[in-house]
Amino acid sequence: MKLYTFASSPNCWKVLAVARELGIPLQLIAVNLFNGESKSPAFLAKNPNGRVPVLEDDGFVLWESNAILSYLASQRSTPALLPTTPRDRAEVDRWLSWESTYLAPAIWKVEFEKILKPLMLKQTPDAAQIAAVTAEFAAAARVLDAALAGKEYVTGKLSVADFALGPFIHLAAGDCELDLSPFPNLRAWRERMNARESVLRTMAEAHAALHA
Repeated sequence: MKLYTFASSPNCWKVLAVARELGIPLQLIAVNLFNGESKSPAFLAKNPNGRVPVLEDDGFVLWESNAILSYLASQRSTPALLPTTPRDRAEVDRWLSWESTYLAPAIWKVEFEKILKPLMLKQTPDAAQIAAVTAEFAAAARVLDAALAGKEYVTGKLSVADFALGPFIHLAAGDCELDLSPFPNLRAWRERMNARESVLRTMAEAHAALHA
């Protein structure tokens, strides 16, 4: 399998972590988003949205990171990261959707204001906007913290949903400098995820990419 990836992308981190957890080897093909490689005709033929990650498996091309997670998990029964019973699968799908609808957008907004705006646009961050997007993240974090009460993982058992959420919490607590102290269940879950070799390796590479 080939994975078209960008080293600083949380959506790519999640795919790498799941592949490593499952023991699925990937041939990594770097796509430089900063110099427009994702907008080239060759790449747009693979993903018309011009985004990474993109998975290529023997002629089958798949984009959207959470769809890729489910596809990879369907390739291995051990460890079982994708439930087969309808209700358990619906729980995982719920959190995959929630990540892309609520958590990721909130953190992207914080990253833009705090990091990308001064770095790439040479503009001063807007304090009022930072306060607003920080509050948006806190609202999402409260939902996740409540869901993790009494659980090791977000649906009870380790699943692709945990791997989808993890990179964005890593970015929130790291470069975005968002406060996780009000969310004890979330912090404990993050520690459990960060102790996994697949996540540890992926996050170490992510840190190196972000600070290269």
